[in-house]
Amino acid sequence: MVKFGTDGWRAVISEDFTFENVRKVSQAIADYFKRVTRSQKLEMVVGYDMRFLSDEYAQVVAGVLAGNGVKVYLIKYPAPTPMVCFVIKKKRLSGGVIVTASHNPPRYNGIKIKMDYAGPAEPEVTEEIESLIGKQKIKQISFEEAIERKLIEIIDPSEEYIRFLRHYLNLSLFNRRSYKILVDVMYGTGDNFIPRILKGTKCKLTILHNEHNPLFGGINPEPIPRNMQEVVAMMKKGNFDLAIVNDGDADRVSCVRPDGKIINAGQILSLIILHFLEDRKWRGAIVKTISNTTLLDKIAQKYNLKLYETPVGFKYIVRLMREEDILAGGEESGGIGVKNYIPERDGMLTGLLVLEMMAYRNKSILEIMEEMEKEFGRFYYLREDIPYPEELKRELFIKLKARPFENILNKKVIKIKDFDGVKFILADESWLLFRLSGTEPILRIYAEAHTQRFAENLLSFGKEFALSL
Repeated sequence: MVKFGTDGWRAVISEDFTFENVRKVSQAIADYFKRVTRSQKLEMVVGYDMRFLSDEYAQVVAGVLAGNGVKVYLIKYPAPTPMVCFVIKKKRLSGGVIVTASHNPPRYNGIKIKMDYAGPAEPEVTEEIESLIGKQKIKQISFEEAIERKLIEIIDPSEEYIRFLRHYLNLSLFNRRSYKILVDVMYGTGDNFIPRILKGTKCKLTILHNEHNPLFGGINPEPIPRNMQEVVAMMKKGNFDLAIVNDGDADRVSCVRPDGKIINAGQILSLIILHFLEDRKWRGAIVKTISNTTLLDKIAQKYNLKLYETPVGFKYIVRLMREEDILAGGEESGGIGVKNYIPERDGMLTGLLVLEMMAYRNKSILEIMEEMEKEFGRFYYLREDIPYPEELKRELFIKLKARPFENILNKKVIKIKDFDGVKFILADESWLLFRLSGTEPILRIYAEAHTQRFAENLLSFGKEFALSL
């Protein structure tokens, strides 16, 4: 069974993610792009990550696309998702395919589809591609023949991509002092990109987990607290100014302060927005997903900015980035898009923008965050993922919508949002959200409050309720 979720198709290798299913999906992708493209010349880029057999799956994708008359640019090594999207924009391609399961466990692999605007396919597109799977005979030519006929061209776009990022950032600011940066690429495609971006500056980098390991050292390549304990410990012991942590395909980010405290994605997005507004003097609207922090609402209110709220999934943010003047937008999972860039996440650029903010203000991240909390208040954000039986999923959300909470832990519920899961907003600005993952068979429970204890209590309340059914 092939089902596209929040960001592409993910499945367990050798169960549903097989070479045969990859061929079927690739044929459906080719059929879709042949149907909708207005250009006589259909060209696409194919990239892949560090996972088991990703390079071979990518060759299969390229072979099927080439067999359908598509000119394919295949990146010659495991590539960050944002770089693949950069290629689409730079070469003005029809779209792209990336073999990656991003942050999912090692047993998974997947496929992401990118459109001609260099961002993720919208739900209507993936639904149509799903409907085409198995409808047409697979047209595939061998990889060797496609190379010989120049239907597949092997490319290395890293120099152009890095040059663009070096121009996007104000690298001269990084020479004001010798910043010591810890970078964890989580065995992913981030590899040596940040050192290349910062080449020639005074920054001193320590890189973790940049070797090839398809098992990701026994953790999921997702920059969330339970997977970042090594970085946290090193930040507490070492003399670092900031840690930047990217996920398996380098489109998500988390950061860690010198005291070992994790800067969550909502805080990172808030910092970047303040940096754009106050330092770069940029303007624009803000986009957040339903699971992101109320801190963003506070910033929007102060600066009189329009704030959009979407379901979880960066594709919803991209739609607004294409239609409106968006300063920045992001998910709580660490995917952040910024103005004057491709409508896509870039975890490496995002992390470096936090460093740029520090350099611009000549302040430590601790000082900057203390000022932000003094201005807008302190928010404690928590999330827990729990395996959830299929038979309970429907029952849980029917119950939450039919008999919603009026009070939670003696706090009055003042608003309910149910356009993605069910979110209960309380009178003191704290909130609790239940929603199903779009890529894994789990229930996600989120909570935010002005104190750590109440956030933990909210999370416990949500978990106990969900497991009591």
